Amino acid sequence: MKILQISKYYSPFIGGVEQVAKDCSDSLKNLHDVKVFCFNHEKGDDAYEIDGIEVVRAGCYAKIASQSLSFSYCKNLKKIFKNYNPDIVIFHYPNPFAAHYLLKILKRYPDCKLVLYWHLDIVKQKILGKLFNGQTKRLIKRATKILATSPNYIDGSKFLREYKEKCEVLSCCVNAERLSVSDADIALSENIREKNIDKTICFAVGRHVQYKGMEYLVRAGRYLDDNIKIFIGGEGPLTESLKELAKNDDKICFLGKLNENDLKGYLLSCDIFCFPSVTKNEAFGIALAEAMCLGKPAITFTIPGSGVNYVSLNGVTGLEVENGNIEKYAEAIKRLADDSLLRKQYGNAAKSRVEILFTQKGFEDNLRRIINSI
Repeated sequence: MKILQISKYYSPFIGGVEQVAKDCSDSLKNLHDVKVFCFNHEKGDDAYEIDGIEVVRAGCYAKIASQSLSFSYCKNLKKIFKNYNPDIVIFHYPNPFAAHYLLKILKRYPDCKLVLYWHLDIVKQKILGKLFNGQTKRLIKRATKILATSPNYIDGSKFLREYKEKCEVLSCCVNAERLSVSDADIALSENIREKNIDKTICFAVGRHVQYKGMEYLVRAGRYLDDNIKIFIGGEGPLTESLKELAKNDDKICFLGKLNENDLKGYLLSCDIFCFPSVTKNEAFGIALAEAMCLGKPAITFTIPGSGVNYVSLNGVTGLEVENGNIEKYAEAIKRLADDSLLRKQYGNAAKSRVEILFTQKGFEDNLRRIINSI
């Protein structure tokens, strides 16, 4: 079959949705003809091939409320449908600008099946979310199948819970190759441990934006003793305000953007993985699953309707506390810092959970089964 994936961006751009789109391509390309259409980061259109997949990109002239805008998008999409005539479209939601044109074009191709890969509800942009309610409902009605990253999101989404008969869980997967540990990774982790001897090392990584909740982790640091060291990786629009918030707290160290070697070094060296996301914008948590894959116990907030609390289970693979409660978060850190046996128990269970539910092989098998059943 000819399968067209439509994503906001695509590899080598690094992002959760983009990684899932890449995983879809890798899972299907040996059985089907796969093409990708997405936005470019520049104004001009272009096309390239990555790992045997043709990727067509429409030039982006502006972004509004995280949504890319393009003058050439419709023209490119029409051309792809005319020349490629896909049997199946996998559309990575949300992407309202792209959805507007896709719905129009699909009217001319009634035999084309639509698979809606539902990554998250539009939560942050409340006004825009309401504005696109009608469009979202039309997408759902047109869809043959809806893929959600967790059962929690199906139950928690006001849209998906009304169409459970169309929904199926296809959880994100951990890239085993990306997490393969080298001698250099081990050496770096040992060096980090040596520099922080007698400390319990906590590690968090992610974009410094509101929903990632790094502010809550920084504030929780005020309730912790000096035997705790908190490393925070990543950067973003809130980086400077986070540093200002942590200005007088020597327990907290900002690492900036990490390359893969540094990321694995800190993941391997840490005793506790902190994942302080606070809203449903965090639909799953690939970084969380990656840390669990390396045997790290996690501390999360309770996020109703999010898959975060499906990835890591309270009292099984880590601890989960009341959303936004910094004192409770600090207490959870203290509890794990004081109990090495509990950390090991949760870490082993975390690794096992990933190996059972979130492997590349499992993702590939499930996606192929779903596509072949359509």
